[in-house]
Amino acid sequence: MRIAVFTGAGISTSVGIPDFRGPDGVWTKHPEQTNVYDYDLFLADRAARMYSWHWQKESAVWRAQPGPAHAALVSLESAGLLSIIATQNFDGLHERAGNSSSLVVNLHGTIATSHCLSCGAGYETSAIMDALDAEPDPHCSHCGGLLKTDVTYFGEALPHGAMERAAAGIEEADELWVIGSSLEVYPAASLVPFAFQQGKRIRILNAQPTGMDGYAATSDILRAPIEEALPQLVQEYVEKYA
Repeated sequence: MRIAVFTGAGISTSVGIPDFRGPDGVWTKHPEQTNVYDYDLFLADRAARMYSWHWQKESAVWRAQPGPAHAALVSLESAGLLSIIATQNFDGLHERAGNSSSLVVNLHGTIATSHCLSCGAGYETSAIMDALDAEPDPHCSHCGGLLKTDVTYFGEALPHGAMERAAAGIEEADELWVIGSSLEVYPAASLVPFAFQQGKRIRILNAQPTGMDGYAATSDILRAPIEEALPQLVQEYVEKYA
């Protein structure tokens, strides 16, 4: 038995990171905040760029720690049952929890690292944030180019090869588990119909109904809290298949 896992904001809200599109999401309540991740605006407007950096510095991502749901996926990997984690989250919590980076595909990038848009030099984002008061519009120390986090902004393509890696992991799996995603954001959400076309069993664990619930059997749609339901589901599979 091999499991491919697709995670969204719901697995991170359980450890205190607000989601974006849920009923109480940041963008639901404050739609203007989407400008924080507008790539063209980031390039063109210094004030918008400074605000984007400041907003990201204040993110709960920096204070959050992996929770029971993240730990459950580490157990799934340790049991040899995990083929891939394709995540829409950029918080890095799967890796910090202990999942192998080779099995985690960050579909929307990561906030942990940044790069120069001119020469490509890489940076640890935490170091940029530490110096943000002195340099609120960070530039490259090598060439003077603009710095940007490795989060995928609106208007940018997904990281090179991310969808292909995720699809390959699904092809290797017997089941796809969707954990905490509204499945509204493309192209990432297209992995669910792809899995269905491949004949994979699909389980959906999400607080709200999704537009893709029809790909899963009614008994495979779970509405319980992720931090409780996912560890239980993993334990059942470990006991049965490991």
